Amino acid sequence: MEIVAKPWPALWALVLGFFMILVDSTIVSVANPKIMEGLNTDINSVIWVTSAYLLAYAVPLLVTGRLGDKYGPKKLYLTGLTVFTLASLWCGLSGDIGMLILARAVQGLGAAMMTPQTMAVITRIFAPDKRGPAMGLWGATAGVAMLVGPILGGVLVDGLGWEWIFFVNVPVGVVAFAMAWRLVPKLQTHDHKFDLLGVLLSSAGLLLLVFGIQEGETYNWGTITGPLTVWSLIIAGILFLLLFVGWQAINKGEPLVRLHLFKVRNFSLANIAITTMGFSITAMSLPLFFYYQLVRGLTPTQSALMLVPMALFSGILAPFIGKLVDIVNPRYVAFTGFILMSVSLAWTSFLMTPETPIWLFLLPSGLLGIASSGIWAPLSTTATRNLGPREAGAGAGVYNTTRQIGSVLGSAAIAALIAARLAAEMPAGSAAQAAGMAGPLPESLHAGFATAMSQSTLLPAAAVLLGAAMVIMFAKPRPVSAIYAEFSEPEGQPESASRQH
Repeated sequence: MEIVAKPWPALWALVLGFFMILVDSTIVSVANPKIMEGLNTDINSVIWVTSAYLLAYAVPLLVTGRLGDKYGPKKLYLTGLTVFTLASLWCGLSGDIGMLILARAVQGLGAAMMTPQTMAVITRIFAPDKRGPAMGLWGATAGVAMLVGPILGGVLVDGLGWEWIFFVNVPVGVVAFAMAWRLVPKLQTHDHKFDLLGVLLSSAGLLLLVFGIQEGETYNWGTITGPLTVWSLIIAGILFLLLFVGWQAINKGEPLVRLHLFKVRNFSLANIAITTMGFSITAMSLPLFFYYQLVRGLTPTQSALMLVPMALFSGILAPFIGKLVDIVNPRYVAFTGFILMSVSLAWTSFLMTPETPIWLFLLPSGLLGIASSGIWAPLSTTATRNLGPREAGAGAGVYNTTRQIGSVLGSAAIAALIAARLAAEMPAGSAAQAAGMAGPLPESLHAGFATAMSQSTLLPAAAVLLGAAMVIMFAKPRPVSAIYAEFSEPEGQPESASRQH
């Protein structure tokens, strides 16, 4: 562990870039109808703008965490920030949907280089008993960014055009680079080998699985071309991922995922829980903003402002939650957060009719902010509490990867569910019409479209219940003195290999 005298300036510098890349995970949701109109595309294609970013973000995280260990988190963070900023400019200049999807994939790669470094630096420069407030800031940043993204997006889309949700990253990226260059310390590096086979297996598995799920309804869950079917892609993706896990278990060198980390009960449970959180945050915004804009006729800014209570409550409460988890068992805080999140999403689903007074949606929005503030910090603190300095990069990489995999699967699953529910709830032939419209729908289509969006919102509401089941099984946090003792284990002895708490 490399405790530094003044770690907070370094953390604030990293938080700015972290905030920017997480905003980009959700900022596109509110702009989707305008992107459809501007680039003359449909719902399924425009959802790929989000999925491509999330997929390119998720796949390399296991490698970039290790690269941060090898070359230093500061160097890799700055490289990723440069890639992300330039790709943002490319996104804004894109003239067709294919070019935008490609630019978003490159942007996701830059984000993947940055994200593990923030968590690894926290683990390495803060003492275990001081990480609660630091993780509280990290959690507040994650929660607020993913909720503020749509609000910022709405203002930019209405005021300047959809391109500006990407252009705005350029000046922010320059400032974040200057701050990180000056304030983030250079930390000790650890040499690593790289598992190329693991990279190929995990990348192929995720790509096939996500493509199969998201495009399933497009091909009626049948034949894509010749013998190639949607289900063959999904099954092949699962097999590749199983082969990846098997290879990690037998790899005698340095596997991408150190499976012994999952012997730590809380690390395993926190990873499953954060997957459900990533899934739900991504999945909930798509049907909600389509409903606000296509059924209720709200502008992007007006629909984004419906999330103001959520952002306010999350931002105000998250720092207090960060301090609370140092003195209260995190499982009780996180369990309450997950249950409240499920209630707020189910409440939102119930309200999604053409006649509901629009102000009523502010109530579950506020509840969602309270819920999310109680989830981010307890999960991140619990996941990283027992990780030693040599495991910081690997542990952060795994944790962030599982969150992003949840987001990718959430984006793909909600796209498939929206398409299926539109086909089931709307008159014959009108589902395709609705899927291609960027402005308010004809009033005759409001009821069916609203019902389809309402039903789709129940998917993230159900997913977070799995997260609640995971966190209630957290083991009691270990004393700080025990963690300090493990940090002084002899060099060469694998840390955490036998930890069961």
